[in-house]
Amino acid sequence: MPFHWFYIAGLLIIVLIIFGPGRLPELGGAVGKAMREFRKATTELTNDVTSAVQATPATPATPATPATPPPPAPPASQESSASPGSQSEATSPKI
Repeated sequence: MPFHWFYIAGLLIIVLIIFGPGRLPELGGAVGKAMREFRKATTELTNDVTSAVQATPATPATPATPATPPPPAPPASQESSASPGSQSEATSPKI
């Protein structure tokens, strides 16, 4: 259903009755200021997104080679299974 001139005129009359002729210029100025701020914010957001998209580097065509896994840990020595009072040659100091 399109907006007819009758609906717009009726809306204007209702607004005039509610706010009065003294506050209409103030109300119009506030609406205009809000529209300018909204337009400014959307323009800044659009510019930020556009610059961020253009600043990102292109992805490489070939995937990077995966990192080589670390070598396996050496097996645990059997020295730890020796009696607590004895020392093996590997751990004893050379004099």
